[in-house]
Amino acid sequence: MNVDIAPTAGHTGPARHFSIRLSPTARSARLVRHLSAEQLALWGWPYDSEGNRTASLLVAELAANAAVHGRVTGRDFGLRLTFHPKDATLRIELTDARPDRRPPAPGTLRPAASDTESGRGLLLVEALASHWGTTAGDPYTKTVWCEVALC
Repeated sequence: MNVDIAPTAGHTGPARHFSIRLSPTARSARLVRHLSAEQLALWGWPYDSEGNRTASLLVAELAANAAVHGRVTGRDFGLRLTFHPKDATLRIELTDARPDRRPPAPGTLRPAASDTESGRGLLLVEALASHWGTTAGDPYTKTVWCEVALC
């Protein structure tokens, strides 16, 4: 698990991409989950496949975090999906406008208290993704990403 680098060295061949920018709201977070499920279905991973369901859950968790913790009035958040057909790996990236609010590093997450309603999203990401992390390519944004094998 790497936090500040984007592991792409293992991927070869052409990749497929999908990206969209939306306002950082709960409604947009729900919308990107549906849009990503649709895009995966177009790429050959039907809605009822395990890969589509897992990827949609990961998108939903990262988008909810971007809408809640990465929100800056007047600034969008972005979703980017990169599908590597050769090894059936999907990279999910959510970029928001709060580089000052970085999540804990992979492997350092603590379970949420049983009486709280939130605090479990990144635990799901850590459990379901092959690896995940955070990058900050400029002083205005951060990207939380993960990769998941779809088969």
